Amino acid sequence: MTVKKPLFQPTRFMLPTSHYNKRKADRAVSFIQNLKHTKGVWSGEAFLLFPWQEQIVRDVFGTIKENGYRQFNTAFIEICKKAGKSELAAAIALYMLCADHEEGAEIYGCANDRQQASIVFDVARDMVVQSPILSERIKIVESQKRLVYMPTRSIYQALSSEVASKYGYNVHACIFDELLGQSNRKLYETMTQGSGAARKQPLNFVITTAGSDRTSICYEVHQKAVDQLEGRKYDPTFYPVVYSAPEDADWTDPEVWKRANPSLGRTVDMEYYEQRCRSAKENPAEEIQFRQFHLCQWTNTSVRWMPMDKWDACAGRYTPDDLEGRTCYAGLDLSSTSDLTALVLCFPPMDESGKYIVLPFFWLPKDTLELRVRRDHVMYDVWERQGFINTTEGNVVHYGFIEQFIIQLGERYNIREIAYDRWNATMMVQALQDDGFTMIPFGQGFRDMSPPTKELMRLVLERSLLHNGHPVLRWNMDNVFVRTDPAGNLKIDKEKSTEKVDGAVALVMALDRAMKNQNEGSVYDTRGLIIL
Repeated sequence: MTVKKPLFQPTRFMLPTSHYNKRKADRAVSFIQNLKHTKGVWSGEAFLLFPWQEQIVRDVFGTIKENGYRQFNTAFIEICKKAGKSELAAAIALYMLCADHEEGAEIYGCANDRQQASIVFDVARDMVVQSPILSERIKIVESQKRLVYMPTRSIYQALSSEVASKYGYNVHACIFDELLGQSNRKLYETMTQGSGAARKQPLNFVITTAGSDRTSICYEVHQKAVDQLEGRKYDPTFYPVVYSAPEDADWTDPEVWKRANPSLGRTVDMEYYEQRCRSAKENPAEEIQFRQFHLCQWTNTSVRWMPMDKWDACAGRYTPDDLEGRTCYAGLDLSSTSDLTALVLCFPPMDESGKYIVLPFFWLPKDTLELRVRRDHVMYDVWERQGFINTTEGNVVHYGFIEQFIIQLGERYNIREIAYDRWNATMMVQALQDDGFTMIPFGQGFRDMSPPTKELMRLVLERSLLHNGHPVLRWNMDNVFVRTDPAGNLKIDKEKSTEKVDGAVALVMALDRAMKNQNEGSVYDTRGLIIL
């Protein structure tokens, strides 16, 4: 659920006994605006807060209880990428380290992994380097990602989820970056619940973009923020800010972009949004990412991926004989012995104006073919008669038959490498290696799958890929759902793709090997020796 209003302007949530202390708010604003930007064209310039940033700083540091301490212990800021939230978080971390009058303060920058946790830390470190006053008082321990403010013996330390089980922190401030990246609640609960009990006014400053996992700790805190903003719940110690486009808003409308990102035109150009929007109109997966990262909308992780009109436009007329002798790379998805098995050959371009060419092959066990037709309502029998599916004797796929088939393909084509999914492939891989093939294990996670999956979409949209209209491969491509992660990576989601996608997976693996080896081939792959 997102905030109904296109733009949420922060509102002070005060206890009856609390009040706004302008002097304390001014002090925090003044400290931050004496820092300097660290990146891009603004590097070295004064960090002048945008109105939305200044409002947050004033509310968090100026809203005071009767006893003189801050009212808000947690500030939850949900806003799209490239709005300037990391710089704001770094500045607040330095204020809590140096200017909050806390002896032995412990400030921690937390994220899912050390690299993410280092993002805010690195900005804070660079702000220190650019400030002569802070440089004299702060010791930078780069190897430990730690800043030490020597006058009060206070520290700022970057942490990651790997330390979630290590207790004993006496937290004065926790800067939590991209809460959506947390796979579980351990780190968040460790750092925010009870770890700062000895502090009079601890602060958890949580910044994040919208996510997709509605069972996550990020969505739980997001929902608390929305409930408070819409008046259903009230926690006087919790300060919520959510900038999000409504779910029913026109995501292509620049006015909606401006309302969802209050820094648009400053930290990021309108032209960038226009480019991302144009690309997203052609690619459903990119639309999901655009909505999530640039409009801060909670989305589904999986989306039907391939625009089939674009796929069909890549069809061309060629036969297996036309490709004989050509260098190619293969992707092999064995699935289980009773299921669809796919092998796809990918032939890289022979020159700069050429296209990647695809040649797919599929197998099913013969004895269960009719059962599958009745059960799955898929015309496997028709495809078999037409020669688009091969069958092997028995009620399971005969890997020995497939091995001999691949050996015969190796006699027709120059198969440089065969990428394969490690699952259920040990015996087949060993046999093919014994036959002289180079076998490359291929992970099915985001790291390995994302680059070639994105490249496949690019090639299809640019019509730089050529397939022969193979109906089984087309069916597989039409079945593909992709899953995205917080970093914008994507992979084929076999769980959401209820129908078969084995050919698509094999194509992605084959394309990956072709891409990585495209410039490593020899000229003699395409012509013979020239005798002078």
